[in-house]
Amino acid sequence: MNKKTLITSLLSCSLLTIGVLQSGYKPWEEGMFPLSEIHKLDLKKAGLKIDQNEIYNPNGTSLVDALVNVGGCTGSFISDQGLIITNHHCAFSAVQQASTPEHDYLTNGFVAKSHEEEIEAKGLTCRITDSYEDVSDKVMGAVAQIEDPASRLQLINNAMKNIVVEAEKKDPSIKAEVSEMFIGKTYVLFRYKTIQDVRLVYVPNRQIGEYGGETDNWVWPRHTGDFSFMRAYVGKDGSPAKYSKDNVPYTPKKFLKVNPKGTTEEDFVFILGYPGRTFRHRPAQFIEYQQKFVLPYTSDLYDFQNTTMETVGKKNKATEIKLATRIKRNANTLKNYRGKLQGLKGIDLIAQKKQEDAALSQFINNNADVKAKYGSLMTDIDNLYKLINGDAQRDLWLSQIYSSTSLLGVARNINTFKAAYDAQPAAQKQAFFEQNHPKLKQNLAAIYDAYEIDADRKIFKRMMSDAAAFNFTQKVNAVDKISSKGSNGNTVIDQYIDNTFGLSKLKDAEYVLNTLIQSPKSISTYNDGLLLFETDLSKQIAELKPEKDRREGLLNKLMGDYVNVKEKFLKKDFIPDANSTLRLTYGYVRGYWPADASYMRPYTTIKGILEKGTTGNPEFAYPPQIKALWDAKDFGPFVKKDLNDVPVSFLYNMDTTGGNSGSPIMNAYGELIGVNFDRAYGATINDYAWNESYSRSIGVDIRYVLWVAAKIDKADFLLTEMGVKL
Repeated sequence: MNKKTLITSLLSCSLLTIGVLQSGYKPWEEGMFPLSEIHKLDLKKAGLKIDQNEIYNPNGTSLVDALVNVGGCTGSFISDQGLIITNHHCAFSAVQQASTPEHDYLTNGFVAKSHEEEIEAKGLTCRITDSYEDVSDKVMGAVAQIEDPASRLQLINNAMKNIVVEAEKKDPSIKAEVSEMFIGKTYVLFRYKTIQDVRLVYVPNRQIGEYGGETDNWVWPRHTGDFSFMRAYVGKDGSPAKYSKDNVPYTPKKFLKVNPKGTTEEDFVFILGYPGRTFRHRPAQFIEYQQKFVLPYTSDLYDFQNTTMETVGKKNKATEIKLATRIKRNANTLKNYRGKLQGLKGIDLIAQKKQEDAALSQFINNNADVKAKYGSLMTDIDNLYKLINGDAQRDLWLSQIYSSTSLLGVARNINTFKAAYDAQPAAQKQAFFEQNHPKLKQNLAAIYDAYEIDADRKIFKRMMSDAAAFNFTQKVNAVDKISSKGSNGNTVIDQYIDNTFGLSKLKDAEYVLNTLIQSPKSISTYNDGLLLFETDLSKQIAELKPEKDRREGLLNKLMGDYVNVKEKFLKKDFIPDANSTLRLTYGYVRGYWPADASYMRPYTTIKGILEKGTTGNPEFAYPPQIKALWDAKDFGPFVKKDLNDVPVSFLYNMDTTGGNSGSPIMNAYGELIGVNFDRAYGATINDYAWNESYSRSIGVDIRYVLWVAAKIDKADFLLTEMGVKL
């Protein structure tokens, strides 16, 4: 940035700040606002140019009706033909499942030039928020007189389930879900419509959709074309239906208008989406547990798993494709977690939380009425976390063992099915088998889709060795039974794995799916070492469950009380933590200063792709058409004139987290101008804390999406469908 541009940028920022402060408006408060809170905002003062009811109108159609939850991400309808735009990484697993060594869509991309050419997006559905209702009184009324923590939590869960059953009985066309907005305090019933037939329409090749790979993941500047297009289909009568050639494109109530002009620095922008989970209203002990146990353990384990799978994947293309989704998900999590670790330590959030909690404790003790009700709150929280910390290694290991070792996931599914079958009365056994067998087969097939025996063996050995080293208070009984048989635990473990994997037929997917689980008799009579090991694991998990339930019930109550008393202390209402329900966040297109004398501009361009491509890093390889088009300055109508280039990605100070992937970024008129896909490294701690000075999210600019579609992949027909003129 030259001196003149920098001064202009800073001046415009200062003028904006003065303007909003003079109006009494505070523009940079953190917040992922639930639909129920939108009416409390004054978005007009922030810069919104349309009526606020056009964003959410419970009595009519609004922008919210264009939103979908797809594959754990957010997407949005952008045509009346059910066309959806979301992230490349959100479609990744479906593209992987559709790929073969002969048709490697994962690497080469995919364009369907007609509806008939569109491919089933296996494993993906679209969930649309239909309505919501506060049911806190119903839920909390069920536990008004209950003191026992485990019983209290059980009754809360039962009340939530009953509300769901009642809602779905009243309207069989919806899927109901009660979400806990504030732990142990407030609950909202959401009603969703689910579209079961989703198809891939257009996915750019991997050198665009995943440009920069893990080198650039969670890093700014970014040049990633993280976008993909899908289409929602329904039955001819308009009702949700499973994949069928007879289905027709879904007609949404609302779709977003695409604005190919994009944004300019300091423009007002907002996002609607389904952010995952945040934990900002938790005490110091929770943050300490994350920093000391969860984040380092999980990131180190996933690092090992990925190194193992990447090595195994070099055997052949089919194996590489099979393991690709798991590797990508692991890599995303481990870098995120290491970013969080760095961020937590960088701002010393534990110390900040301890200071806040000390002030809260003083407030409790200085107020007789508050002390009478919450006098032991802070001590109770501290004592509970001492118990939780004491079992942290074993708890985290048990939470990862089934997903880390595919064949144990297979064993658990078979053992669970076998136990449920055996528990049925004789007259109902066959009916139970016929009713539940398809689901068992589906679950096992999904596990085998990402299973590779060499990776499984090596990762299982790592897990076994880790557990064998736990102290005696955290022993995993199934592992201890094996490792204690000899003087050298690792040698015994090696022998056990060799023998067990060698003899087990579970490693043969075809045998399991087409022979073993085809009859009650074959399931009942078959046994091997992995099934026995999993039985021992399940037994210990069941033995630990009553105490875990007691702790979770106590935590539920304590966290509810913690929020209640903190609101009294600060004399303010909090915005609920994110919990995968539809939220709004807003802010401005804006750069930031990550370090002294290091200003990060809010836009990257195609020129940056070419510059990174000279470094020799294979993750910065790009299709040759990009350079040819850039050299010819063939930008079409998608050029940003002050940059004399096509903007690729851009920054904004909105409050986002996981689940916001694929969220539409809209301008002041509610028009689509980008797709959210990431955060800057310093903002990975958004789950625990948000700050305007370092919290920046990253989106792919709609101008780059349209440029790639039109110029690289010749998908002009999609631009026509979106109403964009070349």
